[in-house]
Amino acid sequence: MADLTNDIRLAVDSGKTAVGLNTVIDSIRDSSAKLVIIASKNKEGTAQDIMHMAGIAGIKVIKFDGNPVELGAVCGKPFSVSALSVIEAGNSNILKD
Repeated sequence: MADLTNDIRLAVDSGKTAVGLNTVIDSIRDSSAKLVIIASKNKEGTAQDIMHMAGIAGIKVIKFDGNPVELGAVCGKPFSVSALSVIEAGNSNILKD
């Protein structure tokens, strides 16, 4: 998980990401998202909706092992983050398998 948190932070700092449910959904719809990360302790309907939309679009989804407040902290944001999408990885290795 340490690698994932480092990769998330690097992607947010050096790449291009969409933070928040509406912007993540928009990035899935316009096919700019290459990866979606959702907080695992999220509202059940929210997680299912994002996973369903990403699945239809063929975008990989990673569940972050933590709540939205913890994901927000990893992203360096002073607010909770339920989901984020990676559009450009920047210096992060997050898009490499």
